[in-house]
Amino acid sequence: MKLSFTLLLTLLTLAMTGCFASREARVESDYSYTGNFRRYRTYDFITGQGLAADTSRLGEVLREAIRTRMRVQGYRPARSRADLLVNFRVFEGDMRFRGYAQEDLTRWVTTGIVEDDETPKEERQGYKPVKLLLTEGTLLVTLIDNKTNRAVWNGYASGVTVPPGAQGEQVLKRSVRSIFDRYQIFTEGYLENNRQ
Repeated sequence: MKLSFTLLLTLLTLAMTGCFASREARVESDYSYTGNFRRYRTYDFITGQGLAADTSRLGEVLREAIRTRMRVQGYRPARSRADLLVNFRVFEGDMRFRGYAQEDLTRWVTTGIVEDDETPKEERQGYKPVKLLLTEGTLLVTLIDNKTNRAVWNGYASGVTVPPGAQGEQVLKRSVRSIFDRYQIFTEGYLENNRQ
């Protein structure tokens, strides 16, 4: 069976487009040493302006993907006095971002150390800033300690290209999963209770 030149060219173009559209986003995260990650059990979304208040289909896709991941890790939604507030934003274009070189969050949490304003200066971890250039299309998810009103974790994926329609929804869901793969903190006792 011979393929026509036009069909062959179309298949090659589609294959190349798929390669470009499925390129891997750069996924990073950093956290605050003041985060009391063992204490958090509940969450709620920040409301306001921007995408967090967005009632479009893509805004809802992001919220649902985050809800799913939080539920899988044992967090419950709470309308009042949630432990964590969730904020997310999509940035267009390249951007400079300051992150931090830190050990893996899971290892940090297992040490049981939580810094606060009372922690002596010589016992503090200290942050090692890293300047990052995040490429076109960055999805940033921030978890905020509702009690202290401080951001305790940032997860971000850069190079996220969101095509229109169902494919764009899948890209956003995959990006949220990749970001939360960097936040592997389950609520205390959640894993033990679910093994039974």
